[in-house]
Amino acid sequence: MESPSNEQPSSLRSLFTKANIQRQKLDSIPDPSSSTYQENLRAIIAQFHACRQLADRLAVFSPNETEDDISSSDLQYLLTDHFLGELIRKDCVTDRKTVLQEAQVAYERYLKLLDQYDMLSNSDNKLYQRYLSERDDFSLLSTSDPTVRRNTKITRYKQEQELKLKLEYLARVPLALQNDDAASREIYLAEIQLSTHNTFHALDIINQELKIIALMPLTSPTPQPEKRAEDHRERNGMPKDGYSDRLDTPVSQLLNNGKGGPILSKDGKPLRPFTLLDSRQRLQDGVFRQDHSLPTMTMDEYLDEERRRGGIIDGGGAQQGGSQKVDEDDLEKADAETMKAREWDEYVEANPKGSGNTLNRG
Repeated sequence: MESPSNEQPSSLRSLFTKANIQRQKLDSIPDPSSSTYQENLRAIIAQFHACRQLADRLAVFSPNETEDDISSSDLQYLLTDHFLGELIRKDCVTDRKTVLQEAQVAYERYLKLLDQYDMLSNSDNKLYQRYLSERDDFSLLSTSDPTVRRNTKITRYKQEQELKLKLEYLARVPLALQNDDAASREIYLAEIQLSTHNTFHALDIINQELKIIALMPLTSPTPQPEKRAEDHRERNGMPKDGYSDRLDTPVSQLLNNGKGGPILSKDGKPLRPFTLLDSRQRLQDGVFRQDHSLPTMTMDEYLDEERRRGGIIDGGGAQQGGSQKVDEDDLEKADAETMKAREWDEYVEANPKGSGNTLNRG
């Protein structure tokens, strides 16, 4: 749709061009979580918001028009909400759930605008209709069949690479051809196709991340200084206004290192850490005791237990085998031992060592 004034489209074009250039330069900052990156990010988001508001005020896009009615120079403004969704997702300062929901709304505005002009392809239109019917449960891989999921990933990856190659080819068109209205229009349409492909992928990731955030436990907000002071007075048994007519500290508070006072508040809220025990006698028995484990039996009891288990074998040693000491008063036994020794000596002399080995003789 042609604008009635020449100044307004020029201001929109300059504002969009400036914001888009800064968006491309944002990737040169190495740390996305740095304060410099986040400050530039918020400034670029504000510029794209201003572009969208100005485009709405100028009625650049109308529901009564078709794709052919949009001038080639105005096609680039269709990407405003897509760029907003990409930029908002990079916000590391704001609450994550809020960031994802705002990015989701921006992506939805982008798809709704393309659907209004019937600029979605058949496959993208099916995805968009499925997204409208199952917004909170939308997923590009809707089936659990691993084969189908793998084929879907491969197909979408090939589509993305083809769109990138097409856009790179068109970007290398000589400057003389870029001034041609048809060539410029083809470049913008290729960029819109790639952005639409990335939009559905981003919506899938946003839904997955929102489900994870929903399962996370809620973190309690940090209490204000006044609330912390009130809790301190409540723990110490002091009135909430801070006034007390006592000049000394309670004995219970001194014995507990300043942690005296009731364990639970009137509402049942724990005021200080405590330990639950099964009986008072157990606490008393644990006061005066050794800091190591004491023996449970004597050495004799231990040896008897080992003997019962078979760990000790009786006999052996000097009691079993070996030569016995001969009584010198028993002459007959002494003579028998002497004759036995002589016979052994005669046998050794008659049979020297090695005499029986006849196999190894030369």
